Amino acid sequence: MKDIIQKLDNLAEETAGKLEWLAEFGKDPEGGVSRLLYTNEWVEGQHALKEWMENEGLEARFDDIGNLYGTLTGKNTNETVLTGSHVDTVKNGGRFDGAYGIVAGIIALKYLKKHFGQPLRNIEVVSMAEEEGSRFPYAFWGSKNIVGLAKREDVKDITDFDGIPFVEAMSKAGFKFKADDTAKREDLKAFVEIHVEQGSVLETEQIPVAVVYSIVGQRRFTVEITGEANHAGTTPMGYRKDTVYAASQMIFELISMAREEGDPLVATVGKIEAEPNIVNVVPGKAIFTIDVRHTNKEILVNFTEKMTERMKEISKEHGVETVIDMWMDADPVPMDATIVQLIENQFKQNGLNYKLMHSGAGHDSQIFAPVVPTAMLFVPSLKGISHNPAEFTEPADLAEGVKALIGALYELGYKE
Repeated sequence: MKDIIQKLDNLAEETAGKLEWLAEFGKDPEGGVSRLLYTNEWVEGQHALKEWMENEGLEARFDDIGNLYGTLTGKNTNETVLTGSHVDTVKNGGRFDGAYGIVAGIIALKYLKKHFGQPLRNIEVVSMAEEEGSRFPYAFWGSKNIVGLAKREDVKDITDFDGIPFVEAMSKAGFKFKADDTAKREDLKAFVEIHVEQGSVLETEQIPVAVVYSIVGQRRFTVEITGEANHAGTTPMGYRKDTVYAASQMIFELISMAREEGDPLVATVGKIEAEPNIVNVVPGKAIFTIDVRHTNKEILVNFTEKMTERMKEISKEHGVETVIDMWMDADPVPMDATIVQLIENQFKQNGLNYKLMHSGAGHDSQIFAPVVPTAMLFVPSLKGISHNPAEFTEPADLAEGVKALIGALYELGYKE
């Protein structure tokens, strides 16, 4: 296995070339890729991928809602090892996010078939219909359908920004709801997703590939502070109920608390609004968001509780009213320890340079992991840029990721 992987020297050009090819489906005039769920660009991209799968000798098929599968059939057809990622993008996004996992999966199956023939169990690559939530206010539509978590009542009445109903768009694309929303794939024995990091850790440390052991938990908040709008010239400083002043102290202290807590906790204030937002008026209302993430649920909860208590104290000190709304509370999702160890062993045997790390972003793997033994692989992202036309990964790093995936799928699909 080591000798074969080391001889796969055309992987860089092949992988980079296929990513450029797939990016043509949804190529945006602004320079990126816009391939949103059930659009014409999405339909064309999925059908082009299906043709490629078939040309590589895989059995290709769509499920009811539009997930696309390419199968290298095993001797035991009742067990399946799944790899892949999502085909949809954000608006004017990059050509690597999601797409790399699909392209790498097809190429990996091609080489496994060529060098090792029929596997013990099915090995399958999936091009999942949707993950981003970019067209409709719903995310992980593809993976949630595979594991039986998607509910039609959550999408049957939603529309996109142009008022097009979800159900109408799905039907026009040639797909429909599953007969049973709760039905899930019972044959899946493992899921391995390879993805660009969307961060700068691997690039900074000059490591070409990582095994992900956990996806962070997230808590998101909207904080609304109400004070009193008043004249900027005639209201003495001591008489003011200045919401921006209160908000700025809250933001400073919560970021300071996060820095003191240290990695892997991160806290971000990403949006700030003030009203009436006029140069000569003391702001009477301020709104800001908070995003806090950590791999440990207990630490995440303790930090956010401490944070909210301090914000309430600051609110009283400033004489303003503050409403703190926690609208997301997602638990950390650990990857399967057995598969992580198996992949690590493969890396060592094949002489690959790697590291263990957590994912600070959400992925389809977090949907699979509670149901199917799951692991993730990362390759570097240039400057950590993602969801942007400038998103880029060096072809050599793309190739190292494909080699890592080939090794993982061989262990899972060919061995007892």
